[in-house]
Amino acid sequence: MIRSELTEEQWKFKGNEELNKSSISVRGTLSLLSKHLNADDPRPVVPFGLADPSVYSSFRTSPSFVQPLVDAVNSGSFNSYPSSHGILPARTALAKYISKNLAYQLSPEQVFLTIGCSQAIEAIISVLSRPAANILLPRPSFPLYKSRADFQRLEVRHFDLIPEKGWEVDLEAIQALADHNTVAIVVINPNNPCGSVYTYHHLKQIAETARKLGVFVISDEVYAHMAFGEKPFVPMGEFGSIAPVLTLGSLSKRWSVPGWRLGWIVITDPHRTLEKHGIVESIRNYLNITPSPPTFIQAALPQILAQPSDEFFSDLLGLLRENANILYEKINEIPCFTCPNRPEGSMLAMVKLNLEQLEGVSDDLDFCNKVAKEESVLIIPGSAVGMKNWLRLSFGIERCSIEDGAARLKAFYERHARPNNPAASPLVE
Repeated sequence: MIRSELTEEQWKFKGNEELNKSSISVRGTLSLLSKHLNADDPRPVVPFGLADPSVYSSFRTSPSFVQPLVDAVNSGSFNSYPSSHGILPARTALAKYISKNLAYQLSPEQVFLTIGCSQAIEAIISVLSRPAANILLPRPSFPLYKSRADFQRLEVRHFDLIPEKGWEVDLEAIQALADHNTVAIVVINPNNPCGSVYTYHHLKQIAETARKLGVFVISDEVYAHMAFGEKPFVPMGEFGSIAPVLTLGSLSKRWSVPGWRLGWIVITDPHRTLEKHGIVESIRNYLNITPSPPTFIQAALPQILAQPSDEFFSDLLGLLRENANILYEKINEIPCFTCPNRPEGSMLAMVKLNLEQLEGVSDDLDFCNKVAKEESVLIIPGSAVGMKNWLRLSFGIERCSIEDGAARLKAFYERHARPNNPAASPLVE
């Protein structure tokens, strides 16, 4: 039987336009930039845009973290589906691990395991999405928060991080932005993408502001304990008695295993305010209808957390400190860039693009496209993380790549330098 052809208008399906509009991500941005790379350039690509050091030998994870995973697989005891919220031994071990840095003891019932921190973000945004609600996000920020919120139609209101104050939160802006429909404030510490670390005093101020507004804090601590400057890492959960805190984290960065995709949501809320208002129940219910992390990775978690790993972590922080210093010094030698603060944590830095120093470059995206094509250097434009005409650079790469990348960026500047350059612009427009 011959079927007649349908016109394009007669087909009844189409892609999700809301998803297409909201799907800004680091990976998606890198994919677009990679199209501008010159295939004839024999030099290796300098991956300043990728915050995944696990591919480099200098950052390879410890064999002592791998062995529990191997043992769990070989045991044959962890081939079944896990519970929706994570197996009990893993949640118990994580509660004990996080409680070491808190003034109170967590229980396994306050821990939920997720497929990386990305699923934790997805879960929290989904739980909070309701008509008229809004959430306060930092600018700049990790772009997944806004992408998920836009897709879920949760209104986003941005407060600035202030470069002149070490990227501290603009607390006055938070109070001006919030209204009776505001539900939460997102804080990222150590910070992605700024490389800053917040003091005890500043975190307490944020908690007090949240309490004043009647909202809770979502504390993204993917880079927990990855502070290598003068400021120590302080968990936001320390202030859970002031305002409720949902702490998000993962194995990805500190253990250098992002591909293992094990993250968590922890209820750091000693007064159980989040439970009383239905947030904890909603998290449980959301995770009941989504996939769980692989059982064998969960099974390995207690042994991974119990490893005597001080040497590994110390070496990792030392490497990141040296890389951060090299990037900071080299970048600030190039007139078209200003890195306002030496990174103190995570593996990322924000750099101001001084466009008045360049000829033929219109904005941060244009710069990133051109430097990919001409120098085989991949950098995330600041507009992808909420800060136009800035750049996000990772120093979680090999030291030689940082030095090579800085030399290429200097060469790019020298080719595109505007004659009779005016003085550099201020840090904030």
